[in-house]
Order: sequence, then C-alpha cells, then structure tokens
Amino acid sequence: MDVVDNLLKNSDDFSMPVQELLAEFCWGAAWGRPELDRRSRSSLNLEMIAALNGSEELANYMRIAIEIGLTKEEIRECFLQVAVYVGMPAALSIFKVALQVFDEASN
Repeated sequence: MDVVDNLLKNSDDFSMPVQELLAEFCWGAAWGRPELDRRSRSSLNLEMIAALNGSEELANYMRIAIEIGLTKEEIRECFLQVAVYVGMPAALSIFKVALQVFDEASN
C-alpha cells in the first residue's frame, strides 16, 4: 500500500521503530485478516479516529480511504454516524478536516 510505503520511507531513526510496528501490527496482522474487506476496515477506522478527535491521523486515514475506493458520500455517512453517537462539536471538527482533505485531493 502506497501510504505504508511512504510512512516507512519518510521515517527517521527515531520514528522508524513505531512505523515498523504500525506496518506489521496494524497494516499486516489486523488489515490482513480476511473476515472484513478493506472498505469496511477503512470505514471503521475513520469512525474510530474521528470519535477520538485525532484530526491529523483522521486526514491520513481519509487519504487511505480514498485510495481504497471509499467515495466522498460514503465518508460523509461515516462522519454523520459519528456526529450522532459522539456529538456535534466533534462532528464540526471532523467535517472541517474532511473538507481540507477533499480540497487537497481535487487539486
């Protein structure tokens, strides 16, 4: 996956161990399981990261979701689900990040 390759390529001596752990555990062991497809896993990740209000990571995972093939409308629906269960202040932040990522992607 391009995103994982870029994370590893852009890591320095300090951050490489955590990036390798992320690649092995998250992208390998978890994402490699056959019971859920990548689109489902991506949707879940967007919702969980949005619920945790991790805006920088949310932007990264949005890029991954777009690369995997989630549509703008599907991503919006994930975030509307978060708005209902987490709250409107989080939703406003989430949608702000989403607009920035979509703007980036269209340029």
